[in-house]
Amino acid sequence: MITDYNTPNHPVIIGLDHGFGNVKTAHTCFQAGVSKHEKEPTFKSSMLFYDGWYYTIGEEHKEFIANKINDQDYFILTLAGIASELAFYGRQSADVHLAVGLPLTWVAEQKDDFKKYLMQRDPREEIMFTFKGKEYRIHITGVDVFPQGFAAIVSHLSDFKGVNMLCDIGNGTMNVMTIINGRPISSKCFTEKYGTHQCTLLIRERLMQKHHVTVDDAVIEEVLRTGAVDIGKPYLETIIEAAKEYTEGILRRLREHEYNPALMRLYIVGGGGCLLKNFADLDADRVTINEDICATAKGYEYMANARMRKAG
Repeated sequence: MITDYNTPNHPVIIGLDHGFGNVKTAHTCFQAGVSKHEKEPTFKSSMLFYDGWYYTIGEEHKEFIANKINDQDYFILTLAGIASELAFYGRQSADVHLAVGLPLTWVAEQKDDFKKYLMQRDPREEIMFTFKGKEYRIHITGVDVFPQGFAAIVSHLSDFKGVNMLCDIGNGTMNVMTIINGRPISSKCFTEKYGTHQCTLLIRERLMQKHHVTVDDAVIEEVLRTGAVDIGKPYLETIIEAAKEYTEGILRRLREHEYNPALMRLYIVGGGGCLLKNFADLDADRVTINEDICATAKGYEYMANARMRKAG
């Protein structure tokens, strides 16, 4: 939940999971796409206006880039995320403390630059913008940067008895962490460019090879989420076959990082969890799939709250 200490000295804490496929807050999710326009676009249902420019939000996914500060897109998506979460609570103004994250092995190197990027406006300076027809007035007063994936389970870390492997599958990356008796093992944290976008690319290739067709990504995403869609059987079978090949690739990479289902439990978070649920052969008694796509954003808020309380 959005955290408000109800005093003038404390901002609201908003968790933002800046994915390459989707941006998630504790209660909202939208595609991480940004299109910039000099003039007001015709379709304005997801339009954001800021600093003299119009932005269409969410029409497509963001291209994978190793560093999110290379352009202004993720700052614009941050404003959209803040507005979305404030709107959930019926608010249009606030002092905001952001709780965000980066892939496990990128945090140490990139966190200072990412924090500076998100605080590119002076905290004393009011940021004014409109989103979906509503005007917002905010101050970004601070930013905490946490490890992605780990945030999704931190609130119940004590439940992780024995040896566990955490696998966070996003659109761009897959993060792997070993946790022993509730303690993360820093030497066994890995980030790979093997997110669900790689599955989409594989499916496109198979459809072109076998049927000489291209299929809209929305159709592919529906199959990946649900295991079915209203298209011809040969095309559906090809998509499912490729999805199974991708999930086999995930399990192979986990084994390369010493995953052994007989000796440890597997905990899966992130949007890619639905692929393993729908297309992988897993032991349900030893694998947990957290299907809450907003779990990481909620975890960021939990960690930021804990840090603030500790600081008094």
